[in-house]
Amino acid sequence: MRLPLRNSFAGGVLWLAAAVAVAAPLKATLISIEDDPRLERTRLERDFLGHPGGSAEQGLQMALADSSFELDAAGTQVQLDAKAARDAASARALALAAEKSGAAVLVTDLPADWLLAVADAVKIPLLNVGAADDRLRQQDCRARLYHLLPSERMRADALAQTLVARKWSKLLLLTGPSAEDALRAQVAQAALKRYGLQVVATRPFKLSADPRERELANPLLLTAGTAYDVVWVVDSDGEFARSLPFRTVLPRPVVGDAGLVPLGWHAQFERFGAPQVSRRFAKSAKRPMLAQDWAAWMAGKALVQLAAGAPKGTPASWAQALPKLQLDGSKGVQMSFRAWDGQLRQPMLLSDGQGVIATAPIEGILHPSNVLDTLGADAGEKLCKTPR
Repeated sequence: MRLPLRNSFAGGVLWLAAAVAVAAPLKATLISIEDDPRLERTRLERDFLGHPGGSAEQGLQMALADSSFELDAAGTQVQLDAKAARDAASARALALAAEKSGAAVLVTDLPADWLLAVADAVKIPLLNVGAADDRLRQQDCRARLYHLLPSERMRADALAQTLVARKWSKLLLLTGPSAEDALRAQVAQAALKRYGLQVVATRPFKLSADPRERELANPLLLTAGTAYDVVWVVDSDGEFARSLPFRTVLPRPVVGDAGLVPLGWHAQFERFGAPQVSRRFAKSAKRPMLAQDWAAWMAGKALVQLAAGAPKGTPASWAQALPKLQLDGSKGVQMSFRAWDGQLRQPMLLSDGQGVIATAPIEGILHPSNVLDTLGADAGEKLCKTPR
């Protein structure tokens, strides 16, 4: 009778060992905005290109579902928690609580100021999937902050390269009234200068109910009086830009925040397995996959790769492994984080909303080490002073 008992004991030990192997998952917490104004019903109905269409959690959950077999084979799991913040102080408190409860990584879909409050409060890595602000990659960069969403500079460079390829060299730049518009216009001008394009005129627009300001919202008046190859519109809100195509004085294309728009992802991208990715997302989320969803999906893939690559890892070892990851995002290349600012290198898609018209980097453009570094701030610019 002792032999079966010994076998039962051995089986129990093996079962306990297996249980222990999966009892220490990689814990991650998503912190997003409570009652996110970007997801207000009327904005979602307008479907502005480049704007988010839903919760970042949907992209993260899809990545975990896609990788369930890989995680099971490695004997580990990724445990995702989701929290919503009311303000920067609330986001900071949630981050500290997550770190205290054992989270190894934070995923954030927050405004820049809230994100910086979180980054300065914790000592674990952050994956940014919602803020494209260049200052987070430049003067306000942080050592443990990584960016899955393309920066505004990357978007502008992708569009500028596309204009160079089409020999549209003279631009009329229309800029909106907000502080965000002013910053993004500066980014656009930096990209145009980088690629040798000429701004023939810069004009402000403003949507207003004041009759005295009616001319500032009239596309015919705004686009008259000068010659240009293309109109670049900077409109962070999106309402003016959506009305601009086909309403210019000269029959010229519109680019920027309407017309031809640079994006991190579009559901109609048809190469490198992208249709399968978009279909899986549409099936689970009941809506098209957008750039912010792709960034969240990539954050989930990064978490999976960390966990599967080191099933018995610790938060410290995962933090060391994160900047060395090579990620496949169904864009045709392996993608990695830049050492100087934490930005994920990636190709960009140019879309009119109906399909993908072009990709960037454009064919023929050169770079000393990695052609993807022609999109966004390069190492030599040294805009991020924080050691990583």
